Amino acid sequence: MWREYFLNDPLPALLSAQDPGLCYSVEHVLLGRSNQNVHEIWRSKPVLRILKGQQPDGSWRFKGSRPGEEFGENYELVETWKMLRQLVGKYAFDREHPALQLAAEFVFSCQSAEGDIRGILSNQYAPYYTGALLELLIEAGYEKDDRVQRGLDWLLSMRQNDGGWIIPLNMFKQTFYYGMARKDPIPPDKSLPSSHMTTGMVLRAFSAHPDYRKKEEVLWAAELLASRLFKADAFTFRQAPSYWFKLQYPYWWTNLLSAMDSLAAFRFKPQDPRIRAGLEWFRNNQNPSGTWNSSYDGKDPDANGWITFAVCRMVKSFLG
Repeated sequence: MWREYFLNDPLPALLSAQDPGLCYSVEHVLLGRSNQNVHEIWRSKPVLRILKGQQPDGSWRFKGSRPGEEFGENYELVETWKMLRQLVGKYAFDREHPALQLAAEFVFSCQSAEGDIRGILSNQYAPYYTGALLELLIEAGYEKDDRVQRGLDWLLSMRQNDGGWIIPLNMFKQTFYYGMARKDPIPPDKSLPSSHMTTGMVLRAFSAHPDYRKKEEVLWAAELLASRLFKADAFTFRQAPSYWFKLQYPYWWTNLLSAMDSLAAFRFKPQDPRIRAGLEWFRNNQNPSGTWNSSYDGKDPDANGWITFAVCRMVKSFLG
């Protein structure tokens, strides 16, 4: 049914992909075939290139400049998250693989006593990255781990009064950060309106969890996200409505595709006018080749293919 929804059939372009992870994902997720074992994907050249850079402690070393290191920013945590996005999002890694186990333990080593994953913004709260990291750990099979559940409970404790989330540091000018980075974390002013960019990244963790996705407060936040589709953000550095259409996979910031993917997991219906508008945007903005364009990853020849796969998976979640 999902193929018939589109103006142009995306499958021929997807079946011509070169990336072994994309070929596997199309066959396994979209077509329900099991012609290839995931362990073969784990031994593919793109995966081996990623694993080659893993450090003994499970992290990946960031090789660029480090202007925030003097303020306590953990560049290895950011780089490890980037690699986990690839391994879990593209190559179906789970906790069965020793490299994933090592990486997970490194991430958990950055968990504070409160429950958040800390270090990307030095000692300050980063609920959006905590959500993004927990999403990958849950998808990799850590949903029952006490450390994941502590992180999710911490996220619930950080909600704004309207049900969503903000980045507390966004309450201040950037220059404020440099003096506060290493100090005690600043709590959010919960009376402020939520940021849908932040809320969308947090909700990806909850949407991946089979139990937490059913919680009343999580569904309330999902309603907030659905009500914000196509609108300017109330409280973030990515305010313009155009950010909804900057598509990227594996997901980083909240965009229309990542938000719709989460809302499908929360059992929103295609008859919902907000969901229908989102689905129609993808139908009306498809290339004649049946693909959609990635706004990032220009060096990846399959970047558009990954976006196209993610769109098809999302639409299949809604329409079958």
